[in-house]
Amino acid sequence: MKKTMLILTMMTTIAITSCTNNEQMFSEMEEQWQDMPNATPGGDTSGQTASIGDLTSFDISINTASLDEEETVNADDEDYIENNAFDTTVRIAFNGSSATVIGATDGITVETDGAHVTVKASVKACYELSGTTSDGGLKIYSEKKYKVVLNGVDITNTTGPAINSQSKKRGYFVIADGTTNTLTDGTTYTPCGDEDMKGTVFSEGKLLFSGKGMLDIKANCKSGIASDDYVLLRPGNNIHIKATQGNGIKANDAIYVNGGVINIETSGTAAKGLNSDSLVVIKGGRTTVITTGGGEYDSDDKDTKASAGIKADYGITINDGEIYLKSTGAGGKGMNCDAAITINGGTVKVITTGKKYAYGNQSSSPKGIKADGDITFNGGAVAVRATGGEGAEGIESKSVININAGCVESYAYDDAINAKKGLYINGGYTFAYATNNDGIDSNGQLTVTGGVVIGCGTTQPEDGFDCDQNTFTITGGTVIGIGGGTSTPSSSTCKQAVAVVGGSNISANAYLTLANSDGKNVLAFKVPRSYNQYTLLMSSPSMTTGKSYVISAGSSVSGGTDFDGYVTGATVSGGSALATLTLSNVVTTSNYSGGMGGGGGRPGGFR
Repeated sequence: MKKTMLILTMMTTIAITSCTNNEQMFSEMEEQWQDMPNATPGGDTSGQTASIGDLTSFDISINTASLDEEETVNADDEDYIENNAFDTTVRIAFNGSSATVIGATDGITVETDGAHVTVKASVKACYELSGTTSDGGLKIYSEKKYKVVLNGVDITNTTGPAINSQSKKRGYFVIADGTTNTLTDGTTYTPCGDEDMKGTVFSEGKLLFSGKGMLDIKANCKSGIASDDYVLLRPGNNIHIKATQGNGIKANDAIYVNGGVINIETSGTAAKGLNSDSLVVIKGGRTTVITTGGGEYDSDDKDTKASAGIKADYGITINDGEIYLKSTGAGGKGMNCDAAITINGGTVKVITTGKKYAYGNQSSSPKGIKADGDITFNGGAVAVRATGGEGAEGIESKSVININAGCVESYAYDDAINAKKGLYINGGYTFAYATNNDGIDSNGQLTVTGGVVIGCGTTQPEDGFDCDQNTFTITGGTVIGIGGGTSTPSSSTCKQAVAVVGGSNISANAYLTLANSDGKNVLAFKVPRSYNQYTLLMSSPSMTTGKSYVISAGSSVSGGTDFDGYVTGATVSGGSALATLTLSNVVTTSNYSGGMGGGGGRPGGFR
């Protein structure tokens, strides 16, 4: 993992400082790149299948193995238990149908009803829980901050939450090192006046988790963890939530994952793993969410809803860590935000397999990563697979997609990458493969200024690159597109040479190569599927207007580094010449009738 993150950091730095010099970028990374997902080290690659195997086959499962993480505690941050003192400790030991309480003092009143314990406090205190009960629980009313230590406790409350805090003050939940703790709620909740009860662990205030023990939460009625404020998770936490009706973790204000091992399984209809009415921010750790519930129609909102691994209303930000999201229900999504999604680093893998959920004339389509606002990639490694049929898109923004650095790979039934208002690729590595639609689709303008960009669409009328009749601009980077057609880059805005050619009958896993008139190889790309007719787009900083180039198929490619079929630093030989092109203009077409600035054209056989 450390090697992978180092490579990603290098990738980000190189992409930003030298986006247009891809040969230099790849040569500097060649030795380390073999450790990254999908990379194939040097050797004869001519007989291999296309290098997108892991993208089509990786799986996601629950993983409770602990992580070795470091954490810096801000001495001024009140959310850290280390910056707070609790002089009074009340020990609550559950024993079947009863509970023993030791340490109550002035300002603290403790009432017991069998194994149901209610605490009322006007002072700061620590409540240490141990023992087992199949019919009990802890309710907290506190006017001050409080601390709950889970010290090998197993609580089942058949009529409500296992731990129910009606305090709006900070609640510090410490999972004692080396302990295993289990909290289970009932299948129904008995109302208590106007009090909220929203999960197995519920608080009106902030829920701040720390400690290096294990916490197993079984949510049978509502969420596993719920706060009417925000939830903080830290390195060392090892929490596994199974929710059969509600969400895994639900917060009004935010969910902050600073680290730890978080495993969430939800099976309820339209249930979410992490669900915030405001923000979700992930800075580290390993978060795995598997949702299996289908979609539903919300009669109040008059809209359809579906499950999601992560859902936020006002923003999702991923700075670091490992995030694994899998959704199998109808309309399910990996990551879903009503505002913007920003990925600055870390590893993100997403799988969705569910079909579209429909109710009358309304529907919810499965998506890997979906946002109503912008989606921005500034680093990290992102791999998305969405295979549920119609509407199953890999990455979709109802606004703008920006890819500035990092690695973004998307494999989808429908569009692999889709932006409604515009798509801007400035660096990094982008691979998009669609089995039944466009590889890369922008309903606004499409601009590439750097990085490596590969778009693979299906046969006509779908494209490798599609931006309708909007402006398609290439000013830098290595760009490869193949599909039934393509939007044509605009000669008036492009500053880097582009070749667009039409052809027929190419087999899957055959290498397409581009060489200059001196025989020096410029590009080598393994076609990931067969085409009876296709349109090929190629652009590279090594292509020069006024020079001649030869496109060949079936070449032998050995050595070098292979990433999703794009090979650098390899030895290329043989192959059958398909076309010889003189790049008379910044955008040169051959046997292709597409219009400039957008729209898929009709390819024919090479002349």
